[in-house]
Amino acid sequence: MSTISAETVRQVVAEVVRQVVGASSCPPATVTDGIFPDMDSAIVAADTAWRAYLNCTMKDRARFVQAIRDVALVPEHLEFMARSTVEETGMGNVPDKIAKNRAVAELTPGTEDLVTEAWSGDAGLTTVEISPFGVIGAITPTTNPTETIINNGIGMLAAGNAVVFSPHPRATKVSHWLIRKLNHALVAAGAPPNLIVTVTEPSIENTNAMMQHKLVRLLVATGGPGIVKAVLSSGKKAIGAGAGNPPALVDATADIEKAAKDIVDGASFDNNLPCTAEKEVLAVASITDLLKFEMLKNGAYELRDPALIEKLAALVVDGRHAVTDWIGKSAPSILKAIGVDAPVGTRLIIAEVPFEHPFVRVELMMPVLPIVRVKDVEQGMDYAVIAEHGNRHTAIMHSTDVNALTRMAKRIQTTIFVKNGPSYAGIGIGGEGYCSFTIAGPTGEGLTSARTFARRRRCVLVGGLNVR
Repeated sequence: MSTISAETVRQVVAEVVRQVVGASSCPPATVTDGIFPDMDSAIVAADTAWRAYLNCTMKDRARFVQAIRDVALVPEHLEFMARSTVEETGMGNVPDKIAKNRAVAELTPGTEDLVTEAWSGDAGLTTVEISPFGVIGAITPTTNPTETIINNGIGMLAAGNAVVFSPHPRATKVSHWLIRKLNHALVAAGAPPNLIVTVTEPSIENTNAMMQHKLVRLLVATGGPGIVKAVLSSGKKAIGAGAGNPPALVDATADIEKAAKDIVDGASFDNNLPCTAEKEVLAVASITDLLKFEMLKNGAYELRDPALIEKLAALVVDGRHAVTDWIGKSAPSILKAIGVDAPVGTRLIIAEVPFEHPFVRVELMMPVLPIVRVKDVEQGMDYAVIAEHGNRHTAIMHSTDVNALTRMAKRIQTTIFVKNGPSYAGIGIGGEGYCSFTIAGPTGEGLTSARTFARRRRCVLVGGLNVR
């Protein structure tokens, strides 16, 4: 009895796809994993893929984007990505990582984001088209490895590019797994091979090689200030999505019960790993005690002993930085390390501290939330601007005073400003709008989408096609 080869099966599947969706301009493809032994090989393969991709139609692109969504949204894949990321990185929690991966797969814009502008008149017709850069070099963080690959993969391919990912070394295994899955799905959908590639061993050296490579036309860095500074110094067009330290301001007009729940939900989301998450609370003195009381009802645990607060600070803060070993760890595990048994259901540690405390000034990225009592909303705004460090990333305010909300929005100048909701509403999870985990505050693009990863090109036809 003869067996059917894998290549024969692939050819049959490709022919069925061709007949179902119609003939494509894309050249025939062969399956690859998209993982190469060195950065030069990866980039050359991506460049070859992009040049073939130029011959694909917009319908093709939409189909390939859907293939990425389909891979990510398989329930078993969502579960595997979440569990594998927690196991490999030691950060975050499975339910919230499932929610994040689902959000980017469902809510990241595709080809519909590429809108043509046009002018017509006596002199003819002019259009501005959204066109690809070519090969994009994308650096992904350990905090959101699969989310960023899915999010950027959809946006970058929708815009007509190929992408070389440089994952964080501590998330290599799960990043490789996802890139393999995406490559196989894309080729099965008729895409050129190697539209999404990476290297066998991600490293600083490979990232530097990617940034310097002549075939990489755009760099996108999702991570801390160091990597953002590096891409901005590369001499190439660069998009930087850097760190944040989001303040949450609560004034006397707020719905305190709701504000408390929203803050706990946002600050505990994936153990506070997202840079959008609440990192410090500034509460008007008249409502501070009630706010803390309501937070305790929603899974917060308050440290009141000054000695324990300082013991915690010594554990998780090292000068101007958070201690890496505790980033993304759970609240009970952090409390246990200082000798406190957390009640069942504890999601967040809160502590009232002075504004100068390191909990306020350092982006902890763990479920430890300082609360600062301020005399009034104006002082709260002053402190919020200082605590945000000029990152222009995210801020949150709970208030029913429209004028106060407006003043805060103007003063804080953040890319995301969430009013009366948890921080994650700002990235489309429970709030209106699309989802992105590449939030370009330093370079000003904001929440990135397909059009962010494209060039604007003007095409002018003189003296024709004006039918008005």
